[in-house]
Amino acid sequence: MKTVAAAIIIRNKKIFIARRPEGKSLAHYWEFPGGKQEAGETLPQCLKRELSEELNIEAEIGSFFMTSSYSYDFGTIELHSYFVTVPTETEIFSNEHEETAWVSPNELSQYQFAPADIEIVSKLKKIIL
Repeated sequence: MKTVAAAIIIRNKKIFIARRPEGKSLAHYWEFPGGKQEAGETLPQCLKRELSEELNIEAEIGSFFMTSSYSYDFGTIELHSYFVTVPTETEIFSNEHEETAWVSPNELSQYQFAPADIEIVSKLKKIIL
């Protein structure tokens, strides 16, 4: 099983999402940015590192939201999501995704999310709407 941390970044009532690029597993699916936990890291440390690497941001990792797991053909992912704060003046650019978007909670259903992210989307819509 792979342990992964994901960021829920909310700004002006919109949520930041990113689309996986061609050539990567789950290409073209949308997700919450983050990545795999490395040995010796806590999940918040993992998420802070991944956001720095992928989005070039210094993020403040906030409260834990939920865990979702999904068994893909390549293995099981255990996805731990956290609310994350990024200074409002910080522009967010992804080094690793083919596209990013800021979407309202009720727009989340219009995007095809990776299966491990779907449960997070569902719960997020219930608490924000």
